[in-house]
Amino acid sequence: MSAELIEGARVIFGDRVDTASVRIEGGRITGIDVARDGAAVIPAQGRLLAPAFVDVHGDAFERQIMPRPGVMVDVETALLETDRQLAANGIATAYHALTLSWEPGLRSVDTGWQVVRALEALRGRLTADNRLQLRWETFCAEAEPLIAHVLSGPDRPALAFNDHTTSALLHPEIAVHDRPFDHVEDYPVTDITTEAFLHKMGERAKRSQMTTGDFVGLIARVWARRAEVPADIARLAALAKRHGAPMLSHDDSQVETRDWYRALGAKVAEFPMHERVFHAARAAGDPIVLGAPNAMRGGSHLGSPGAAEMIARGLCDILASDYYYPAMLGAVARLHADRVAPLPALWRLVSTNPAAAMGLADRGRIAPGLRADLVLIDWPEGHAPAPLRTWVAGRAGYSALAPQSVRHPEPAF
Repeated sequence: MSAELIEGARVIFGDRVDTASVRIEGGRITGIDVARDGAAVIPAQGRLLAPAFVDVHGDAFERQIMPRPGVMVDVETALLETDRQLAANGIATAYHALTLSWEPGLRSVDTGWQVVRALEALRGRLTADNRLQLRWETFCAEAEPLIAHVLSGPDRPALAFNDHTTSALLHPEIAVHDRPFDHVEDYPVTDITTEAFLHKMGERAKRSQMTTGDFVGLIARVWARRAEVPADIARLAALAKRHGAPMLSHDDSQVETRDWYRALGAKVAEFPMHERVFHAARAAGDPIVLGAPNAMRGGSHLGSPGAAEMIARGLCDILASDYYYPAMLGAVARLHADRVAPLPALWRLVSTNPAAAMGLADRGRIAPGLRADLVLIDWPEGHAPAPLRTWVAGRAGYSALAPQSVRHPEPAF
């Protein structure tokens, strides 16, 4: 791999933004402001050079697999397209949030196996570092062989504990943000025969390509094995711990929930649903993940705590793409415009911090010796930023560099 010198960009370092040149060779950053020494020069004056994004939770790939409700396409084709979207949005490392659910269809274990096998087959053809967040619905015992298979593979995944079953069956008088700890004995369950519940399950039934009645019957049978779930969780948490896989708990609404999962080794709090959980996670030193679309849009579409407010209060460490890959850059732009924090601090939310939380010490910053995972950005004052070029371990993953004769507005940074 020949050497390149990205010359004259404004570079986001860990604590500052400085004009500098960055040399890369052999997949690594080999120097800052060093001699050209035969390297191919990439003029980058007026551009922003930053660590490429590390995305710990993204499920937008589902829209490539099922572009319309009930319409499934070839999984390899979907993942190849997803990989190109990642690179075009400056994402060099992506943990695909692969939901492993008892629901048939898109989020089934069968579809999960298709994704796992396709990623294994495509490994040499993909641009970004495509990894898996095994987003395990904890009532889905049949996912255990798949989880064990991925944990034993070469691309260390993350394991996220999800329980949307208890959320779905929560009594309507209790807000989902206030639901009790999932495993309390007297969990307040709704009446599944009501019209309101049938209506609530309608969209999930459609995604699973079932009638609403059949879906409600299925969730009732799943709920009947509730007593077995805590032991399943403990067993798979122990397995993930033996493989050194990072673990996350998702949508915690109670301090008890966060404490319980932390005790099992799930040290990352993903999308907490109540302020008390944020404070408990912060007090314990748990990294806190929120959605970049939340920050980009100025609030959560589900009514969860606002990411911008939590960042300003020191209660958010990581922004993930969630359901929209462009949101990682879009969130930084919105937060920068709103003066929530300086640009280097904002960039740590989408690069340094997620890399550290996933145990990836070789990326997430611009420093000699680290992986050359970089994104070059065009960011004119008053306009939305756009990636111009992405490098993944020094390889050109995406390029939309404009001719050098084109004049650009003044940069926003």
